[in-house]
Amino acid sequence: MAANRRLHWAWVILAICFVDLFVNYSVRLGYGVVLPEMIRNLGFGRAAGGSIYNAYLFTYIIITPFTGYLTDRLGARRVITICLLILGSAVILMGTVNTFWSACLFFGIAGLGATGLWVPILTLVQRWFAFHRRGFALGILSTGFGLGFATIGAVFPWIVKYFNWRYAWFYLGAMALAMVAINGLLLRSDPVAAGVQPWGEKPDNAAGSIRRRKNAIPQRLSLSSLFSNSRFLWIGSSYFAVAYALYGITTFMVDYAKFQLNLPLEKASLLATIHGICQIAGVLTVLPLSDYLGRKKTIVISNIIITGCLALILLSGESLVMLYFSIGCLAIFYGATFPIYGACAGDYFPREVMGTVMGAWTPFYGLGAIVSHWVTGLLRDATGVYNHAFIINVVMSALAVVLISMVRKRGKMPKVR
Repeated sequence: MAANRRLHWAWVILAICFVDLFVNYSVRLGYGVVLPEMIRNLGFGRAAGGSIYNAYLFTYIIITPFTGYLTDRLGARRVITICLLILGSAVILMGTVNTFWSACLFFGIAGLGATGLWVPILTLVQRWFAFHRRGFALGILSTGFGLGFATIGAVFPWIVKYFNWRYAWFYLGAMALAMVAINGLLLRSDPVAAGVQPWGEKPDNAAGSIRRRKNAIPQRLSLSSLFSNSRFLWIGSSYFAVAYALYGITTFMVDYAKFQLNLPLEKASLLATIHGICQIAGVLTVLPLSDYLGRKKTIVISNIIITGCLALILLSGESLVMLYFSIGCLAIFYGATFPIYGACAGDYFPREVMGTVMGAWTPFYGLGAIVSHWVTGLLRDATGVYNHAFIINVVMSALAVVLISMVRKRGKMPKVR
């Protein structure tokens, strides 16, 4: 990987990570597509369906802070490769479940595998691209999870028609296992170790930057200083609120369309395809735009529009055109939400501890999704409709705007040693 090669290794890293995210988010977001057929076949309620997803999220939010720390210490290549092996094995086992507890167990293990397929990947890509190119790189990368969601939404009705819902898990698990060797052989954890500068870094600064990072003493971030940092807490709180709002609709929208609006499975699943395709459009425009507007301003604008879209979904009623339109508009900004919150770690905190910071934000995101699943599932089982839960989503999205607005542009940096 000499510096004068035509193809900078950053693009190889980006391509592999793109496929990793495609697989990971086909599993994570695809659960909402598989959910209606799965719970119907197994005789579960919506609260039980939400609890299975929460088993995934519980494991995810508990382990991810450690995964972020291990990424900074051991390197992303090892963490990502091992976690893909765990994810693939667990997802295949999801295709064998017959009880609520076995589904919770196996999807919980899938959550363990997923801990290595977001924070380490975002950390890795940000390290391989220059500061002013990160939004551009993350935009390309993040098309992977939009495409994954779109694909599972389009393919799942075909799987149900010719096989059954279990084969969706078998196929996804096999894809994850196929990526294990590719990641282990081709990923490189840091451009410094490869003897090159990040892609897009100015040549006159590159040599000195590499020397400084090679000679630098590894830095560590005190968690006490991190959790006492106001910027960290405001961003994390906003992350909690927007995650609640987005997962409340995304996980249950196919079930909402199929059983509350009485749409056939093909039209209900089409929501996932529209959502995924529009995510791709969003990450390719919103994330690069954040390089120029700044992360905070972009998040504020995005969350305001998300609030309006969630309200529009609630007001769509039985209008299929309005529902498709509002889901598509929501997805444009949904796709950019999670990577742009993650990119705040590189903007507000030292480069050497980005993995630790993003990992420490994960519990905010995960708790938002977990609470949303339980509240939405319980309200749907109790009332027979999703309307009340969707109103709460609108309120939480508006709260996310207020919280991110509290982040100060300048402030005391947490101590790094």
